[in-house]
Amino acid sequence: MNKIVKLFADLSIHKTLFFNFKYFNFKTALKFPVFIGKNMILKTVSGSIILPESHITGGVRLGFESIGIFDKKRSKGIWELKGNIIFEGTAFLGQGTKLFVDEAREFLFGNNFSLTGDSQIISQKKIVFGKDCLISWDCIILDTDFHKIYNEKEEFLNPPKEIIIGEHVWIGCRSSILKGSKIPDHSILGAGSILSKELTEASCIYSGNPVKKLKENIRWEL
Repeated sequence: MNKIVKLFADLSIHKTLFFNFKYFNFKTALKFPVFIGKNMILKTVSGSIILPESHITGGVRLGFESIGIFDKKRSKGIWELKGNIIFEGTAFLGQGTKLFVDEAREFLFGNNFSLTGDSQIISQKKIVFGKDCLISWDCIILDTDFHKIYNEKEEFLNPPKEIIIGEHVWIGCRSSILKGSKIPDHSILGAGSILSKELTEASCIYSGNPVKKLKENIRWEL
């Protein structure tokens, strides 16, 4: 099927209308910078979205199919925004993406961001993706433990910690990126990895649980 025909076949017109006129001024909304797929559930449509000055029609796409392994009828995405999201350029959050950004928090997508789908991203503090990032399917990215833990002195032991993902980073399928994680530019995180620390060397392949460096001085491309 022609890509443009397929895009409009999966497009929810009423969700796209509602979303754009909810978040943007009339002039911007008329350009429809964000397309919403039919399987995207708009659970909480509050907070704010900041777009680049050079935004384009459909430059941000939420909930569209990208690869054939997803259950097109049953795979549902969820949009739950209470805080702030910045899109620095184009972004694709594929079918089944579940995104929750809490109140008064910052979330940034660098230009040319792509998430295949069926993944969860949850932020109560701050998550930043650099430009040209590629996230595979079934990934979990969260900067919080949700439930608070206290010691015998009633001191709060597990506050949320920001996640910073550099430029041109590829995260393999079924990876978990936990609070306090940092991934340097031009790196690859192998499938099934569980990361909860800061990685320091750019242009490397990391993988495992715990995550270890496997190769250095690499480059990757689509």
